This record gives sequence, structure tokens and C-alpha cells, in this order.
Amino acid sequence: MLKEKILLIGGGGHCKSVIDVIEQQNRFEIAGIVDKKELIGESVLGYEVIACDTQLKELREEYKYAVITVGQVKDVSIRKKLYENLKDIGFELPVIISPRAYVSKHAIIAEGAVIMHDVLINASTVIMENCIINSKALIEHDAIIEKHCHISTGAIINGGVEVGEDSFIGSNVVTKQYIKIKKNSFVKAGSLQV
Repeated sequence: MLKEKILLIGGGGHCKSVIDVIEQQNRFEIAGIVDKKELIGESVLGYEVIACDTQLKELREEYKYAVITVGQVKDVSIRKKLYENLKDIGFELPVIISPRAYVSKHAIIAEGAVIMHDVLINASTVIMENCIINSKALIEHDAIIEKHCHISTGAIINGGVEVGEDSFIGSNVVTKQYIKIKKNSFVKAGSLQV
């Protein structure tokens, strides 16, 4: 079966993790990586940096799909800007889900979201656009993860929790059920949210 080609936007550490998921998902063929101009010609896990951000319009003529592979810790602005730019240019941003994740058929996952290895997403959950749900995170029933959030490794978002747009939830955070985490929150690793 001929696989569609996809561009990876950003060639850092998060890119490596997403490459692993895409390879295991076996849905797309990685066409190359878009990063800083000075990195063109270098490679990440065997995939070449083929272009820089200023070439995205030209790349859209050849490629339909892209995924944002820039991570998000303290600052979401780069991921947001890339998302808006890619949408304006006309790229499709598919949902990327590891075959080692469990996503309920009753959950909604919006475009551009990346669901990493061993994630568990239960029923009636909504994951909005351009989110990272990182390895071993648990998103319980009726939770809402708003746009441009990063739920980090091993975090537990309990039932009915709403995580506001542009938020970062650190590794091993545990939330009480049915709380709202406000927009632009930075929740420190290992903390308890009640």
C-alpha cells in the first residue's frame, strides 16, 4: 500500500519521539524535516532536514500533510504560530496516534494532536487542536483538553477536568476530578492539582 507523505515541522528532541510513533503507526511516509536554514542537510534518526520555515508555501505544492514536531514546555507560542501558519498555507494536520495508545471510540481527538506511546484516553474525552498527549499520560472520562496544550509524561488528568488553552501539565501531575485548570497554566512536574 502506498503511504501518504508527511512533513515534520521541527527537528529537536520531540521530533525523535514523533518519528518513532509515525514509524510504528505505519500510516505515513516521512518526507523530511523542516527546521532552521542552517540545519538543512543534517538528519534526525535518518530523516533529512530538507527545508526551512520560509519554504513552507513551496512545500505545500508537493506535500499535503504536516505535523508539528516542536515540543512545548515553557512557551507555547512557537507551536501556535506554526499551527496557524500551516493552516493558512493549506496543510492538513492529521491526528497521529501511537498503536501502543488506547483511545476510546467515544473520545474526540482534533487535528494536529499527537498521542504518544502508552497513553490512555477514556470515553467522552475531548482533545482539541495541536495538543501533545505524551507517553503514559491518562486522560479520564469527560475531560476536556483545550487547544495547544501539552500533557506531559505520566500525568493523570482525572474525570471531568478541563485544561485551559495553551497550558503545560508537567510529568506525573495528578489532578482532582472536575476541576478547571485556567488558560496559559504551567503546572509543575509531580504536583497535585485540587
